[in-house]
Amino acid sequence: MNRVSHLRVVVLTLVIASLCACSFSMPRLPRVHRITIQQGNVMNQEMIDKLKPGMTRRQVAFIMGEPVLRNTFNDNRWDYIFSVLVPNIGYESTRMSLFFENDKLAYFSGDMAPSVAAGTEEANESPPDTSAIKTEATPPSVSG
Repeated sequence: MNRVSHLRVVVLTLVIASLCACSFSMPRLPRVHRITIQQGNVMNQEMIDKLKPGMTRRQVAFIMGEPVLRNTFNDNRWDYIFSVLVPNIGYESTRMSLFFENDKLAYFSGDMAPSVAAGTEEANESPPDTSAIKTEATPPSVSG
């Protein structure tokens, strides 16, 4: 009987331990800190809106920065890449390629495009000069 009672105690202990393991949560172990990784040239819509065909390479480099990749076989193409890896959230990548003809910006393509408002903003930046227009408070009288 002694053997049977020991077996009951062991089985009962295992049943209670397994039930307790399901009902209580284990404390979280410390995790390794993961940092956000950014690589390449930061690009935003404001920078893309400033690019205009006919700009020199220097003007483009002033706005966008020097390109990450320069095509060794085609000096008239500049490639810009920006990527962000945020731990536990995801990876995002933005690419732009700028093409030059005769050392002037001809066109560009990639993940971003100039906004429609960019062209209208320049027209609205400086109001027309109305100082040369004379206005009169009362219309001239017509004598007849």
